[in-house]
Amino acid sequence: MAPTDEDPLAPSAAAGEPPARQTAPAAAPPPDRPPASAAVAPDGRMPRWLPRAMVLALALIAGFQLGSWAFHQLTGLLINILIAFFLALAVEPAVSRMSARGMRRGLATFLVFTGLTVAAAGFVTLLGSMLAGQIIKMVEGFPDYLDSLINWTNHTFHTELRRVDIQEGLLHSDWLRKYVQNSATGVLDVSAQVLGGLFQLLTVALFSFYFAADGPRLRRALCSVLPPARQAEVLRAWEIAVDKTGGYLYSRGLMALISGVAHYVLLQALGVPYAPVLGVWVGLVSQFIPTIGTYLAGALPMLIAFTVNPWYAVWVLVFVVVYQQFENYMLQPKLTARTVDIHPAVAFGSVVAGTALLGAVGALIAIPAVATLQAFLGAYVKRYAVTDDPRVHGHRSRRPGGPGMFTRVRSLWAGRRPGGAQRP
Repeated sequence: MAPTDEDPLAPSAAAGEPPARQTAPAAAPPPDRPPASAAVAPDGRMPRWLPRAMVLALALIAGFQLGSWAFHQLTGLLINILIAFFLALAVEPAVSRMSARGMRRGLATFLVFTGLTVAAAGFVTLLGSMLAGQIIKMVEGFPDYLDSLINWTNHTFHTELRRVDIQEGLLHSDWLRKYVQNSATGVLDVSAQVLGGLFQLLTVALFSFYFAADGPRLRRALCSVLPPARQAEVLRAWEIAVDKTGGYLYSRGLMALISGVAHYVLLQALGVPYAPVLGVWVGLVSQFIPTIGTYLAGALPMLIAFTVNPWYAVWVLVFVVVYQQFENYMLQPKLTARTVDIHPAVAFGSVVAGTALLGAVGALIAIPAVATLQAFLGAYVKRYAVTDDPRVHGHRSRRPGGPGMFTRVRSLWAGRRPGGAQRP
């Protein structure tokens, strides 16, 4: 018989039963398939929302960049509009008063701005003529000043300087040639700045005229997009802004008048030329240029007084300092108590903040803006009665037990104990 692979000891399969199938060893379960990503559709394509989200993100970034670029390009125009708005608020009381008497609002605005323009042009003309005359006088007297300086130098340092040698040295010097070249180049820059300043002045005047003449129409247009409750709040804020801005400028104008008259009297008494124009200069510059206006205003009268007599310049300096203290502590609090009514520290901080944000424009409009905000918030902040406590008035309450510090120190100095008994 042929040998077989079967085990002879294994029981034979039953008749008619199929032979047993040999079982394969158990295989490890197949690894789990990674779940489909949320960003991938079941059919393997990109979801529909992803392209739209990417386009929306790119559109937002492009819109932000475009808005930032437009804001930086229009910063000058926005500042001019802000100045025009505050100027319109300043002339609003005068225009409204003239309009209430039957005059057309456009004509009233035109008359107010014409008066301001004539006053400004007259002041600039007088100041320009004064400066031109003073410069001509200084140029004509320059040889005499130079001779006196040379004589003092020769007498003091035992030198032998001559005016002819100094003039020839100056005419042939390299620094004078470079200075003339730079000055010729800078004339174009100065001309461009002057033209730019005139264009900005025209822009401010135009916008301020429209804001003042069409003030009611502007308020109606603004209130038409707001509910009735909000309309009352906007009109109240507008009225507060008009009162504070107009009151601030009018109080400044009154202080400028007082300051100009006081300095005019001094300069006229000293015999300084152009005393009326210098008085107007000191009054306007010291009041309408915050922080440094006083020093700029006093510099020009001191210079003119120095050409007359050096001691006159000292007297002008002393008078400027004394009058500034009188104005800060006596005159200004009484005049601005009803118009602006803000603390001096708050006013100084607002001027510093306005200068940091908008430069000279921010320094000029900072005080009326802060006064308007303070008055508007003060109308809606709930206040309570203050308790009658000595600590409110700055008096510290002593502890109930033991003498005070001053009493104990005095007792120790007298050789006694704090309780009053003599030391053994």
